[in-house]
Amino acid sequence: MSRISKLRKALQKAGLDALALNPSPSLTYLTGLHFHLMERPVVALFTAAGQVGLVLPELELPKVANRAEIEPFPYGEDPSAWGNAFRRAAEALKLDGARIGVEPTRLRVLELRFLEGAMPRAKFVSAAEVLASLREIKDENELAAMREAVRIAQEALRAAMRSFHEGMTERELAAEVVLQLLRHGSEPELPFQPIVSAGENAANPHAVPTDRPIRRGDLLIVDWGATYRGYFSDLTRTFAVGEVDEELECIVAVVGEANAAGRSAARPGIPAGEVDKAAREVIAKAGYGEFFTHRTGHGLGLDVHEPPFIYGGNGEILRPGMTFTVEPGIYLPGKGGARIEDDVVITETGAESLSDLPREIWRLG
Repeated sequence: MSRISKLRKALQKAGLDALALNPSPSLTYLTGLHFHLMERPVVALFTAAGQVGLVLPELELPKVANRAEIEPFPYGEDPSAWGNAFRRAAEALKLDGARIGVEPTRLRVLELRFLEGAMPRAKFVSAAEVLASLREIKDENELAAMREAVRIAQEALRAAMRSFHEGMTERELAAEVVLQLLRHGSEPELPFQPIVSAGENAANPHAVPTDRPIRRGDLLIVDWGATYRGYFSDLTRTFAVGEVDEELECIVAVVGEANAAGRSAARPGIPAGEVDKAAREVIAKAGYGEFFTHRTGHGLGLDVHEPPFIYGGNGEILRPGMTFTVEPGIYLPGKGGARIEDDVVITETGAESLSDLPREIWRLG
């Protein structure tokens, strides 16, 4: 069954007449089309009857020239006329007064205002659950792309770390990681810019690389990922530069145990929150519970953060084909931090880690 057919059934089940999407991974997932999010609006309209309309600039028409299943509604460069294209689409697809789903984390006010102007009696509601139901379960082609994204990321990190030397700055190492990702086959649009944080900066889970030199005695966190055929990997490893403080050695070992516990707990039929609880329990028992300040993981695919989200209160049941990260961490303010992150897929009997880089502390120098 095609993805559009699956969407049609999902819309009918959810009581939605249509779905409106601007450029996003969901639009690419459903159509294979790529558009930039820019000052010119692009909106795809999928009806529960199976029609697909696309409001787009005239300059983008070649992208749909051979797509008979998509009806284009183009507009020119004069912004005062753009609303006419939306009105033509609304009339052709009979959407005024319809209940229309949108992607709340993606739809901008720009597109929403055009949609509201073209169909003033329509009601716009979240379709997040509808889209999650389609995208959460990866097929073999998607998993193959994710495996390759993981392979590229792992090989790129090994190559990047061969260039490491004491005194190198966080920013310099981050640049080397990016270079090696591209050299090893990642697509240029990375999942995110690598996080490279050393010493006290590693106590910030989402640190931005700085000009701080990486010195002996530091714990060093590298969080990076690759892109292959639009699918992402997202990994983290922790390094020790020379000899480090005994407590820093300890937290890396505890985080490794928590990572193993989370991966071991993951299996079909259990709530996603059980994975978080398994990892968090290890850290809490070691006395560092207050220093594990984020969820254990997040779904991964065409987005770097997507359902299922791995936090304690999430009752969503894990099913074969779901892919997500397991990334417990401990962050000691002013001293340092550790995180170990793997990408896993739920199988029929348990969970498989797509990543296999060593998880114990990596020693540099």
